[in-house]
Amino acid sequence: MENKPPEQTLVLIKPDALKNSLTGYVLSLLSETHTGLRFAGAKIVHVHRMLAEQHYVEHRDRDFYAPLLDYIMGLAHYPDEPHKRRVIALVYSGPDAVQKIRDIVGPTNPHVAREKKPGCIRALGTIVTVHDAAGKVGERMDNLIHASAKPAEAEREIKLWFRPNDIPPAMRVYPVEASDAHYYFRDGRLLTTHEPGSLFLLAPGKVAWSSDLETLRLLARGQSAPCPLESVAAKYLINEQS
Repeated sequence: MENKPPEQTLVLIKPDALKNSLTGYVLSLLSETHTGLRFAGAKIVHVHRMLAEQHYVEHRDRDFYAPLLDYIMGLAHYPDEPHKRRVIALVYSGPDAVQKIRDIVGPTNPHVAREKKPGCIRALGTIVTVHDAAGKVGERMDNLIHASAKPAEAEREIKLWFRPNDIPPAMRVYPVEASDAHYYFRDGRLLTTHEPGSLFLLAPGKVAWSSDLETLRLLARGQSAPCPLESVAAKYLINEQS
């Protein structure tokens, strides 16, 4: 029988969970004892705007998009303390990883979580009233944690937040390959030679997700790619820019 690679999922412990000292509690509920899953990757991330925008790209036309970005970037909970703005990004690996984590995390809305699944992580969250630039009243769900909803979403999100070298080789489940060119990023443009002010992405021989390299190679040739450049570049700018 062919060995099937383990399923993986992304978890983000958000700024409100960190501010309320819930990190240990969350990690205990997500432990191998409770889930049968293992850590495959972990990092502390100061979330820059490009990463936030790409993570929540499906919500970019919604009224709550701007407050959502402020939330994940830590601006909502630490407006005057930039050194505290961070999330903990985790990759869990094992059978049915996506659904197991989702079951422990609970419904997206904390009010629904308390009613439908008391004891889940998001049952400790809250709903906050917010105002947009025009003074329109809305709501932000401070639900403590993000967990991928589907395996395909997990793959996109893991590749957005993690480079292959952030995950031990034996625990990588998505194809990787070595870059055969230099790639740089500046002002939303892909470069194959260095320019002043450009940010380094990859060099020849550096291991990258195969899907990311496909995107970079197509864009370097002026062709359309399966995903935006920002979704590839974002992970390489983690903790490099604010």
